[in-house]
Amino acid sequence: MPLPSHPKAVLIDLAGVLHTGDAALPGAVAALARLRGSGLALRFLTNTTRTPGSVLFTKLCRMGFTLAAGEIQTAALAARTLVRERGLRPHWMVHPNIAEEMGASHPEPDVVVLGDMGEHFSYAGLNHAFRLLMQGVPLLAMARNRYFMEADALALDMGAFVAGLEYSAGVRAEVVGKPAPAFFAAALAELGVAAEAAVLIGDDLADDIGGAQDSGIAGILVRSGKFRPGDDAHPEIRPALTVDDFAAAVEVLIG
Repeated sequence: MPLPSHPKAVLIDLAGVLHTGDAALPGAVAALARLRGSGLALRFLTNTTRTPGSVLFTKLCRMGFTLAAGEIQTAALAARTLVRERGLRPHWMVHPNIAEEMGASHPEPDVVVLGDMGEHFSYAGLNHAFRLLMQGVPLLAMARNRYFMEADALALDMGAFVAGLEYSAGVRAEVVGKPAPAFFAAALAELGVAAEAAVLIGDDLADDIGGAQDSGIAGILVRSGKFRPGDDAHPEIRPALTVDDFAAAVEVLIG
């Protein structure tokens, strides 16, 4: 899918594109300031589900990025919104850092909502979720990413646990964050921009680029973060463009 000749909005992944851990990637702060100065509408889309949105915003500001809290769209808050809109009674499986943001689990749940619990995943917790699923309770996953880039190396993401529960219970999770079309559509609806006039910049070939393309949005893949050699030569998912980093992507978009 080619890049639009005159884009009106840019959707930006966070981890691996703007920063790794608590450090901004080289050139990213200045590139974002330049992109914002172009007047293009911006939204920051993240599948990170270990950090509350308010904390993530503060962390990004401390790194030197200029953005508004309302410009950040997280998979965790998308899941909470969906649960409330559907009137569901959730059993939350989330990292302690976002437990307060999500709310308490219901004593009689009618949905299991899975986030990235990191080191807080346990056999007992997963087995409890498995038993609920075997009783017919559906599984809602905030994301199903395979891995992400930590400060020192790649780290296992929650997709392995989603796949494990799906396999054992014989179910298929409904994914709320990227690559779900509704996640991208919500961002575009807020901006009032059509998919064909938007561009996504991400480091994840499947969930960023593939998800965007499935929603009619052109994607720029950056060779930072979780990018692995060969991602830009996938037989099915073909980025509109592959560049070294976020600064290079911005250069392409606004010259």
